[in-house]
Amino acid sequence: MPIYNSPLKQVDTAETRRYAGLAKASFDEKKIQSACLDAQLLADPKGIWQIFDYDASACEVLSSPPFKIEGKKIQQHLEKAEKVVLLAVTIGETIEDQITGQFQEGRYADSLLLDAAATTAVEQAADDMEKTIRQYTAPLGYEMIWRFSPGYGDWKIEVQPEMLRLSEAEKIGMRVTEALMLIPRKSITAIIGLIPSQDKQTEKPSSCQRCTKTDCVARR
Repeated sequence: MPIYNSPLKQVDTAETRRYAGLAKASFDEKKIQSACLDAQLLADPKGIWQIFDYDASACEVLSSPPFKIEGKKIQQHLEKAEKVVLLAVTIGETIEDQITGQFQEGRYADSLLLDAAATTAVEQAADDMEKTIRQYTAPLGYEMIWRFSPGYGDWKIEVQPEMLRLSEAEKIGMRVTEALMLIPRKSITAIIGLIPSQDKQTEKPSSCQRCTKTDCVARR
């Protein structure tokens, strides 16, 4: 697939506040807005995806070699999928350098807010790319179900190297460390199930609602 490369029109302040752990706290709104504007200007969104057939009975992506999907929740999520999209999205390293620089200068609040805004930015980039993917999959007769990333539920992050390989994420400059951290840090990998349009499922709960970590500050 071609590389997705579309700038962000804005970075959501409410989501940034949530990722910063300030959803219910009183805080200077101008500082949050400033961090969101900085994130918008510093972000360099890029994404890539590949579509594979999926064997739901065997829980396997029919790649070469096949990619076994392990984990009860992810298997249930994909139980009606006939195909899957494996995707990777990043907003680059420039924004990460700025976050690190602010922290090293002792600007801890600024660094925290920009980090939260960067998380919002990469999620928005993934959301925007999904809209583009839908333009490819809808004419094929498929509906997309929401994306599921390694680390959600019981899907272990040990699959990250395979996610990068199959999505061809190296083409957008992504890599994974031995500790399974994505580089650039503000990056996402995910799988999206494709189900026949006539079999569209009732909308499932969001990933946050299905996650057992109820004390997460980023929980919706």
